[in-house]
Amino acid sequence: MAECNHDCSSCGESCGERQENPGVQQAPMNKFSNVKKVIGVVSGKGGVGKSSVTSMLASAARKAGKTVAVLDADITGPSIPKAFGLTEKAQGNGEMILPSITKSGIKAMSINLLLENETDPVVWRGPILGGVIEQFWSDVCWGDIDVMFVDMPPGTGDVALTVYQSLPVDGIVIVTSPQELVGMIVEKAVKMAELMNIPVSALVENMSYFKCPDCGKEHKIFGESNIDGIAAKYGIQAVAKLPMNPEIAKACDLGTIEDIQCDELAELAKLL
Repeated sequence: MAECNHDCSSCGESCGERQENPGVQQAPMNKFSNVKKVIGVVSGKGGVGKSSVTSMLASAARKAGKTVAVLDADITGPSIPKAFGLTEKAQGNGEMILPSITKSGIKAMSINLLLENETDPVVWRGPILGGVIEQFWSDVCWGDIDVMFVDMPPGTGDVALTVYQSLPVDGIVIVTSPQELVGMIVEKAVKMAELMNIPVSALVENMSYFKCPDCGKEHKIFGESNIDGIAAKYGIQAVAKLPMNPEIAKACDLGTIEDIQCDELAELAKLL
C-alpha cells in the first residue's frame, strides 16, 4: 500500500482511519429556492441520448402537473437550451441569477445561457467546472420546484463527483444503448452511484430498436438488449426501452422537445 497522504477522497483503501467524504459539504440552497427532489441523469459514455432523455423526462413531469427545473451540468457539452429552443440569455436581478423558462414553464440553467455565443468552447479545468455547478445550484433563483433534473456529463469524473457530493441527489437515471460495450460502461456508473450512496432509480435503454412504419416489425439495429440483465444484477426495478425515433432528433434540433410524446418516459416520470 502506498504511503498515506491523509486524503481519503483519492484513496480506494479501507482502513480504520478512513473518513467517508472528508471535508465535503453540500452546496447551500438560497432563500429564494425550494427544490423538493433532485434526479441526476447520467450515462457511462457520450452519444447515447442522455440530454434528449433528460429533456423528455422534464417535459413529461411538467405535463403531469409538476413544477420542473433542469440544471445543465454538462458544462463543456451543453445541449439543454438547444433542445428547448431557449435563445435569450439568462438575466440577473442584482442578487441572484434568474433561470430561463421554456414555453411550458420548465426553468432551466445552462452555461450556454450565459456565454456570448453558444458555440464558444468552455476550456476549464475540473475544479472550475465544479464551482460553476455549485453556483447554478446556490446562486440561481429556482423558486418552488417539485423535481429538478440534472443533465450530467458522460463518465464518472470530476463533474459527476461534484454533483453527487454537492447536491442533495435523491436518485439517478442511467441512459444507455444496447451494445455490450456500453453495458460494461453502464456498470461503472452503477458502481460509482453505489460508492456515493446514491440510489439508481431507473435504467433507460435508448435506441433499443427500430419499429418499421410499414409492417410494424421491431428491428434491433444495435443488437440484442442487455439492460434487463444489468437491472436484475443490481436490483433496479424501473427499466424503459425507447425506440429509435427520428422525430426526437428533429425536435432537439428545432427546440421543440416539449412537443414530443414518449409514453415510456411518461410512465417513468410518474415513478420518479
